[in-house]
Amino acid sequence: SGGKAAMDEILVGEIIGPESDARRESRVRKRFWATLRRAARTIPFSQDVVAAYYCALDPATPQRVRGVLLAALAYFVIPLDAVPDLLLGLGFTDDVTVLAAAISMVSAHIKPVHREAARAALADEDRASGG
Repeated sequence: SGGKAAMDEILVGEIIGPESDARRESRVRKRFWATLRRAARTIPFSQDVVAAYYCALDPATPQRVRGVLLAALAYFVIPLDAVPDLLLGLGFTDDVTVLAAAISMVSAHIKPVHREAARAALADEDRASGG
């Protein structure tokens, strides 16, 4: 729909700024897990975020969908954004909003295999942290 395309443009153009998908993917791969660990208490849908991460990295995912998810995930991993992530209690609220919007826009492309990979990865994280 037109609204979805407009949101894509706002998300990628105004919120994230110009950057290639390859550069975004590199940044997301490098910082995703450390950022997720810091934000886990403030993100009520961590499993969806991890599934979106796997969807974004899946070469079978359509390029437009990968672009939307990589833009939202890049915003998540960049510590200096609209509300700096260092602000206790508030820092990830803008990130949560961007991630929720992106995930809802492309949720049909997040496949069961992405969700299973997310469940397995989070279970591994819990075991590694003693949780």
